[in-house]
Amino acid sequence: MEAESPRRDRPPEPAADEHRPHRKGASVADVRRYGQPPGLKDRRNEEHWAGRLYMRDLSPYFAWAALRLGFSPNQLTYLMMASGVLAGVVVSLPVSGTAALWTALGGAALIQVYLLLDCVDGEVARYLRRTSVAGVFLDRIGHYLSEVALLIGLGFAAQGGWESGGWVELGLLAALGAALIKAETDNVVVARAKSGLPADPAGGDRALRPRSSGIALARQAASMLRFHRIIGAVELSLLILAAAVIDTVLGGDSPAAMRVLMAAVAAVAVVQTVLHLVSILASRRLK
Repeated sequence: MEAESPRRDRPPEPAADEHRPHRKGASVADVRRYGQPPGLKDRRNEEHWAGRLYMRDLSPYFAWAALRLGFSPNQLTYLMMASGVLAGVVVSLPVSGTAALWTALGGAALIQVYLLLDCVDGEVARYLRRTSVAGVFLDRIGHYLSEVALLIGLGFAAQGGWESGGWVELGLLAALGAALIKAETDNVVVARAKSGLPADPAGGDRALRPRSSGIALARQAASMLRFHRIIGAVELSLLILAAAVIDTVLGGDSPAAMRVLMAAVAAVAVVQTVLHLVSILASRRLK
């Protein structure tokens, strides 16, 4: 029930004996050939829709620049983490009126940088043949930190400043839910590994389906409605921007649209945490 973001370990590597230019002699076409192998955009459960729609068309240019400047894949992942966390900080800034619109716009822009770097680090890693377990680990931690930071930032924005209150607590609750959803997904692999099983269960997509027809129908309905996406960093940053626009148009002393969004996000996070856990337990992923 969770849509995963791009990872740098999944696409097949080109043959080891294929010649590729040194990093400083690489062209954008070389980056596309070696950093975006066939099938990359087709990873429906891992490739973000924004990656398929536009970011994978832009990222080779930035990957080319990163190669020429000497960045390592992990350095790019650290920059990804920083941009995601900074987006949450910017959104949380204690401002009001039109200034709140600018902080929301800044947060949305930083999340686009976060998404871009999430594509670029993998492309550079594949080009340099430096895909690694450490890289996957850092990538996952980066997504945890960024989504949590943005949700907490939304809580402060709904509160109207850097002060304690119910809206901040809702932001923390939503952040906990987002982290637990990712932990539930990741711990399937942990549980299988500790039991001596391969990471991916036999049966492919069929193993992901709940054995109960009722739960399977509920899962399908939830997937079609896409409610879970509003706690994702990209979608949430755009919703925060939309709420800031509405609050600016409406005026007033309190960020009403931001508070409605915060309440909705917290509710979705709580419900999704429970549904995701039930979906995993009812499937064949732990068999």
